[in-house]
Amino acid sequence: MRIKSVRAGLALVAALVSLPAWALPDFATVKAGWRSSDVILLDRHGQPLQRVRVDQKQRKLDWVTLPEISPAMRQALVVSEDRNFYSHSGVDWSAVAAASWGNVWNKRTRGASTLTMQLVGLLDDDLKRGNQGRSLGQKVQQGWSAEWLERRWTKAQILEGYLNLVGFRGEIVGLDALSASLFDKAPSGLDAHESAIAVALLRAPNSAPDKVGLRACGILKDMGRPADCDQLRVEAQIALARHGNGYQQDEQLAPHFARKLLARSPLPAGTVVRTTLDADLQRFATLTLRRQLSELRQRNVEDGALVVLDNRSGDILAWVGSSGDLSRAGDVDGVTALRQAGSTLKPFLYQLALQGHWLTAASLLNDSPLDLNTSSGLYAPQNYDKDFKGPVSVRTALASSLNTPAVRTIEMVTPARLRERLYTLGMTSLNEAGDYYGYSLALGAADIRLLDLANAYRTLATGGTQNPLRWLGSDPKPGSKRVLDEQSSFIISDILSDRTARARTFGLESALATRFWTAVKTGTSKDMRDNWAVGYSQRYTVATWVGNASGAPMWDVSGMHGAAPVWLAVMNQLHTGTPSLLPTPPAGIQAQQIRFEDNIEASRREYFLPGTARDEIYLARDDARDRPAGISYPVEGAIFALDPDIPPANQRIVFRANGTARPQWWLNGKPLGRGQTLAWFPMPGRHVLELRDNTRSVEQVHFEVRGAFLRQTPPRKGAGKKT
Repeated sequence: MRIKSVRAGLALVAALVSLPAWALPDFATVKAGWRSSDVILLDRHGQPLQRVRVDQKQRKLDWVTLPEISPAMRQALVVSEDRNFYSHSGVDWSAVAAASWGNVWNKRTRGASTLTMQLVGLLDDDLKRGNQGRSLGQKVQQGWSAEWLERRWTKAQILEGYLNLVGFRGEIVGLDALSASLFDKAPSGLDAHESAIAVALLRAPNSAPDKVGLRACGILKDMGRPADCDQLRVEAQIALARHGNGYQQDEQLAPHFARKLLARSPLPAGTVVRTTLDADLQRFATLTLRRQLSELRQRNVEDGALVVLDNRSGDILAWVGSSGDLSRAGDVDGVTALRQAGSTLKPFLYQLALQGHWLTAASLLNDSPLDLNTSSGLYAPQNYDKDFKGPVSVRTALASSLNTPAVRTIEMVTPARLRERLYTLGMTSLNEAGDYYGYSLALGAADIRLLDLANAYRTLATGGTQNPLRWLGSDPKPGSKRVLDEQSSFIISDILSDRTARARTFGLESALATRFWTAVKTGTSKDMRDNWAVGYSQRYTVATWVGNASGAPMWDVSGMHGAAPVWLAVMNQLHTGTPSLLPTPPAGIQAQQIRFEDNIEASRREYFLPGTARDEIYLARDDARDRPAGISYPVEGAIFALDPDIPPANQRIVFRANGTARPQWWLNGKPLGRGQTLAWFPMPGRHVLELRDNTRSVEQVHFEVRGAFLRQTPPRKGAGKKT
C-alpha cells in the first residue's frame, strides 16, 4: 500500500512538472532566433563583406548545419556524451539505472543525462544546471521535457541544435566559434584529435590543458582511433593557448569602414545589414593598393588609403583604410586620418576666383620667384619641378599645379574666403580662421581627411551640388543642395581633364591620362610626407592617399608616382565597359577662340563665365605688367636673417621692380644699381630701399637684415625711442 502511494505521488509530481515542456520552442524557431555576437555587413549585392564583434560577453559566430560539421566531431560527441543517442527516446533508462546503482555503491559511473536532456537545459532557463546541480524536481521535469522534445525534433535537429547552443570554454558558445577560436578552421574541417579536444571541454570547460588532453585521449580510444596521450596533451595546450578570433569563413574586406559605420550608428549583435560597398570593387582596390605599396617599399612607403564614391547617389562604393599587414599601423584608418592636403585644394581656390570674376581660365599669372612677408616669416613657394614658367594662363597654372600662381591667386581671393569655401564643402577639420593658415593654404598646408576631400571633388563632378554620403542600402536618398556655382565648376572640371594643359609639368602621357573623360589632381605635401591623387569621371569619384601613418617622409615619391597609379587602375576598373562622356557646358557658358601675345601659350578655344570674355582676341598682359609702378620685392617691413649654414658669398636678396622703364635702385640714400632686378649682398642692419625712374622717386620700403652671429643686446635703461 505504501509503495502504491509513493508511485502515485511520483506520477502526480511528474505530471505537474512536465507541463512547462509544452512551452519549448520548435527547431525552426530556435534556429531563426540564433544571434551571432557580431554585426554582419553585406555588400550592395548581398555578398559577405565584414563582421564586427559587438557582444563582448559571449563569442558566437554563425549557426552551422549538421552537414557542415565533420563526421569525426559528431562521432566524438555521441561516444562521449550519449552512446545510446540514436536508440533512446529522450531519457536513457539503462544509463539511469546504471547511475543509480553506482550511487548506491558509491561508484563513479557515466552520467545519465542524454544529449536531448542537456539540450532541454539549454532551451529552458528554469532547467539549466546551477552550481549545486539540479534538484529532483528539475531532473524529473528535464526527463519529461526531453521525451516531449524527441517527439517533435529529429535526431539530426537535436544534434545540430546542441552543437550550436552549448558553451565550450569561457565566452565561447557554439561549435563555429570554438572551431575558429581554438583550431583556426571551420567545423567541417575538424579532425579526430581536434574533435576529441572539443568534446573534452563539454564536461570541464575550464580545466587545465593537461586534463583536457588526457580526457581527449580517452574519447579518442572510445572512438576506436589510435591515441597518443602525450601528443594530445600538447595539442590541447596549443589549441587552448590560441583562443583568439581565429578563422573567419568569409573574407574580412572592410574593417575600417565597418568600425566607422558602427561608431556612427551602433547596431545590436546579430544584425545583418546591407551596405553601399561593392565587395568585388573593394577586393580589387585593396589588392591594387597593396601591390603599389609593395613596389614602393624601398622608398620608405608602407601606408595608403582609398575611397570610391558614386557621384549621383553619394554611395560609398569602396573604403580601403590601410595596407593591412604591410603597415606597422594597420589599425589607423587613412580614409579618416588628418593629413596635409598638398596641391589638392587648388581647384577650389581657382573655382572661387572664377566665380568671383577675379580671374578667367585665360587670365595670365606670373609664375616667377615670389617672396611674401607673413607673420611667421618670409614665405617663398617653389614649384614641384623647382622651375618657373614665366607668364602662364590660369588653365595651365591649375592643370600643371604651379605654386606661385596659386599664391598670387590667394592674394586676390584671401585665405579667409578660401577657408570658408573649403569648410562649406565639408572639410570641417579646417576649424581655424583663414589667417591662421595664411597664403600657404593655397598649397594645401592644412590637414584634411581623404573622405572629405573626395566628397568635395564629387561636388565638382556634379556641377556644384552635394548630398550626404550613403553608408547603408537602407539610408534615405535626400535631395541635393547647391554648394558651388555650376558654370565655374564646369570650367574647373574642364581644366582638370585637359592633358595638354598639364603637360608643362606632367607630360602628355602619365598616370593621370585615361582613355575616357576624367578630371584629376595630384598633391604632394611638404618633405613628401603625403601624396594624393583625387579625380572623377562622369559617374565615379576616386581618391587615393599614399604615405606613412607615422608621418615619416617618403624617399622621392610624388603624387604622380605614389598615389596616381592606384587611382588610374581603380578608375580603369570602374569603367570596364562603362563609358564616361564629356560633360555638356551649362547654360550661359561662353566659348571663344583666343590667342596670346608673343605666343606665350598656343591659341585655343576657351570657356568663360557670362560677361568675362574679352572683346579682343589677344590676351597680352600678365598680372606683373598690370601692377602699378613700384617695388614688388622686398615688401615693407620685411625681415631677413643671414643663414650661418650658407657661405656668405652665396647669400643674396633680389630686389624686383614693376612698371618702370629705367629703374634705378638707391639704398640708404646712395645709388646701388640699375635694372628690373638687382641682386644685393645683405648687410646686417635696418635699411631704406628706394626705387627711382630716372630722377623721379617711385617708392620706398623699409626692411631689416639680421646677422647670423650677431647677438641682440638689450636697450640701455633710459634710452630714447627707436628710430
